[in-house]
Order: sequence, then structure tokens, then C-alpha cells
Amino acid sequence: MGSSDQQTLKTLLEADAYDGPSLVIAYSHCIAHGIDMRKGLDQQKLAVNSGIWPLYRYNPNLAKEGKNPLVIDSKDPSIPVKEYAYNETRYRMLVQSDENRAELLMNEAEDDAKRRVEMYKQMAAMQLPASDQNK
Repeated sequence: MGSSDQQTLKTLLEADAYDGPSLVIAYSHCIAHGIDMRKGLDQQKLAVNSGIWPLYRYNPNLAKEGKNPLVIDSKDPSIPVKEYAYNETRYRMLVQSDENRAELLMNEAEDDAKRRVEMYKQMAAMQLPASDQNK
């Protein structure tokens, strides 16, 4: 929600309109994350902008229209993962205990976020098989 209230609303409306079970997965900031709770929506936006939490929707009804049901709503990552992560105590604790390990893990998290974003973009760009378009 902190990144795009319009995307949040669209997602919830699609989930409600779907004739069947719907699942909405959302990032919720928490006091245990060790952030200033007044800045929770800002932290959510950083999670999206870093690529750790991409915004997407999967609407099976789109396949009936011949469209790919996976829609990516977020843009490519625009900030390093550490700009998001090191706002939270749960990530900063490792820096204090083992700085080298923290740097290694942060680099891996950065690479993983980029790979996942690219994979989701590829999946969202795929054409549906003809048999799926008629369902």
C-alpha cells in the first residue's frame, strides 16, 4: 500500500470480483522490524523500489480473454536492496555481529531480487497457448 494505493485497491477489487478463492499477499511493517512505525508506508515503498517486494497480480479471468493472467505493476528496481533493508533492525543486527557476512548476504539479496524481477517480467510477457485462451 505504501508504494501504490491504486495498485492495492485494484488488487483487492480483482480479488473480490473473482468467482472463487482469492489470496492477497501483502507486506506489513511491524514493530519487530525495528523501524519507526510512523514511517511504515515509506518502508513498504522502499521494499518495492528495491525489487525485494515486486507488485504483481495474477487474475485467471484474463486467460479467458486470451491475455496473460500475470500482470507486473511495479517498475524495475530503482534503489539498492540495502537502502530498504538497513532501515530495519533485523537486518542491521548482522552488520554489527559479522560485517563481512552481512555484506555477502546483502549482495546475494540484491542479485536475487534482480533475478526474480526479470523472471516475473519474462513470465508476464509470455503468450498463452491457444488451448488456454478458450477456457
